[in-house]
Amino acid sequence: MLRGKKILVGVSGGIAAYKAAEIVSRLRKLGAEVHVAMTKGATEFIAPLTLRTLSANPVYVEMFDEPKRWNVEHIALAEHVDAVLVAPATANLLAKMAVGIADDFLTTVLLAAQVPIFVAPAMNHAMFHHPATQQNLETLCMRSVKFIGPAKGFQACGTNGDGRMSEPAEIVEELIQFFTSSTLLSGKKVLITAGGTQEPLDPVRYLGNRSSGRMGYAIAQACQEAGAETILVSAPTDLPIPKGVKRISVMTAQEMHDVVLEEFPKMDVIVKAAAVADYRPKENASQKIKKQGTSLWVELVPNPDILAELGKIKSKQILVGFAAETENLIDYAQEKMRRKNVDMLVANDVTRQGSGFGSLTNIVSFLFPDGRRIDLPQMNKLEVARHLRDKIAELLGVTKEDV
Repeated sequence: MLRGKKILVGVSGGIAAYKAAEIVSRLRKLGAEVHVAMTKGATEFIAPLTLRTLSANPVYVEMFDEPKRWNVEHIALAEHVDAVLVAPATANLLAKMAVGIADDFLTTVLLAAQVPIFVAPAMNHAMFHHPATQQNLETLCMRSVKFIGPAKGFQACGTNGDGRMSEPAEIVEELIQFFTSSTLLSGKKVLITAGGTQEPLDPVRYLGNRSSGRMGYAIAQACQEAGAETILVSAPTDLPIPKGVKRISVMTAQEMHDVVLEEFPKMDVIVKAAAVADYRPKENASQKIKKQGTSLWVELVPNPDILAELGKIKSKQILVGFAAETENLIDYAQEKMRRKNVDMLVANDVTRQGSGFGSLTNIVSFLFPDGRRIDLPQMNKLEVARHLRDKIAELLGVTKEDV
């Protein structure tokens, strides 16, 4: 399944380092060319000789060792491989990646790599939930680093919780899925809307919502990974544009409406993940509204319903909608799916912990007009996006077995 793929396995200094042997062995059996780079800490848990034997390639530890194969090895290795997998990825290594520290062979390769990077976090659950670690994970996620796990369960320190490294079979399966998905949407044009629109009251103030845009940006990244020509119509956000994605910036619901309707005939798939304002102020004051000390009345008028319009005019396009609710999630979502004539609807309760606006994770259900329902557990938004992308491909008549 991985024949011809060149993969660098990075091993950092955690107790889960012993599992790297099984990862390397599985990758070799699937036909991959495997290289290994270890931190000094990792060598305290597993000997380089073990991984050299299993990979049938030199193992890199010291930055200034005699060159084994290339002149500037950390650069040449970064350019040679198709993907990098760091397993285990300790809290320390993730912190170094987030701030760009390159103080050994592995972190230097990671800084030089221009290929997809996967990390399998492994640490005590308290370390995993520390605000510094969570911020580092968010930073890396926005740089398109792909996370595998962590899992929940018994940990070496004697506690139970999340932070345990995913099992080698699961990690290798993620790599298989990535490489087999790289052409899943090849030749398809996908448009995603993201973020929360802003409806101005005056030059200073606006009506808005709490949407961060993370879910839409993750979907754009997942579709681009699968080979789609991807357009992201984005309301204001500070999120970086996923590599290879074209972003069209808008502010208001009307602006988003105009762009989406213009692009719609050229698209194969439209994913309406943006939180679009239902109403806007009837009047937009040309100057800042001054505080008067009395009640202020603002008349609101309806914005265009972009999803409903698309549902009425779609022909060959696959149309995916979102329903962010605070109560009666499935009932409201199913009613919205029927009323707006979508091919698939993603529903989430934004009041649940680990779900909704601003969160790095999401808990969603996929609903289909034929009555099917798929409930996903809590996972990071990029993982949700990849599951969504795969379902979109199925609606287009394409499966991983076809590519």
